[in-house]
Amino acid sequence: MTVTWEESGWEQVAAGVGRCRLPVWDCTAGLVVGAGAVLLIDAGSSLAEGARLRTEAQALAGHRVTHLALTHPHFDHVLGAAAFAGADVYGAVGLDAALAHGREELRADAVRHGLDPRAAEDAADALIRPRHAVCGEWTLDLGDGRQVLLANVGPGHTAYDLAVLVPGDPEVVFCGDLVEESGEPQAGRDAVPSHWPAALDRLLDLGGEDAAYVPGHGAVVDAAFVRAQRDALAARFGVS
Repeated sequence: MTVTWEESGWEQVAAGVGRCRLPVWDCTAGLVVGAGAVLLIDAGSSLAEGARLRTEAQALAGHRVTHLALTHPHFDHVLGAAAFAGADVYGAVGLDAALAHGREELRADAVRHGLDPRAAEDAADALIRPRHAVCGEWTLDLGDGRQVLLANVGPGHTAYDLAVLVPGDPEVVFCGDLVEESGEPQAGRDAVPSHWPAALDRLLDLGGEDAAYVPGHGAVVDAAFVRAQRDALAARFGVS
């Protein structure tokens, strides 16, 4: 039985396209519903959160999640991935190796930010990695003419930043943590600040002036917000 976006607590951004803001870290998960195929964007911070997303997505779509896109390799976006065993998993080229060699760092980072140590260990041990590496752009066909573009737009926030463009009215761009609305963009040790403004230029080229831009954390924004954040990052890191 399907439910409405409102009943589920998800925000509908466009027809068949929605997102939810997960608790604690205000991380976004996105959903694109096609005819018999469903794309989830990011998987939450733990196996329990991933399982919740799987259940809610299936209730909204009427069938299981068939595709999972991971926007970057931070714990609050990837540690729920094992809840989607059987889905086709996509990430920017190199993400597979980064997750394979970074399990302990992911676990430690999750615990450092307040995730229960056992939950962090279980999720890191069970983590599934992308089987499909996106170099440039990759078009997914979700049926009935619904196509979604996966775009490797980084590096920026990390070395493996993947954006998702959903054509429609409006067009919707899932930005991962290249864009944040509920706080300042976070530049950790794995950020590539010199390339971050260029990554936001690519997002703007993808979506255009009238798109809805869904940040990794916070409320949906417009092109003017993305452009202002791009200019602020350029000034912050001393790049053009």
